[in-house]
Amino acid sequence: MVVAFVSFTGASYAAKGKSGEELFKQHCAVCHPDGGNIVNPQFTLHKEDLKEHKITKADDIVRKMRHPGPGMTKFDKKTVSDKDAKKIAEYILKTFK
Repeated sequence: MVVAFVSFTGASYAAKGKSGEELFKQHCAVCHPDGGNIVNPQFTLHKEDLKEHKITKADDIVRKMRHPGPGMTKFDKKTVSDKDAKKIAEYILKTFK
């Protein structure tokens, strides 16, 4: 009985996928620790800096992930799915004030 419960719980978690925070840590945190930017300090993930660069919603962040500027890794759909990119973007918007 316990085995069935564990298997069901694991399958449920797998179907849900990783959270925006987990995905951010996996793909973004190396260059953007605490919402900063080690490559170009002018382009942090903090709300005021995003707004200054006309990035105000999740779709703007996803677009930047797909078509970044110099110094940023490009995250295509094979690397980060649209669903996961949206989770990352929503996490950024709610976390880095």
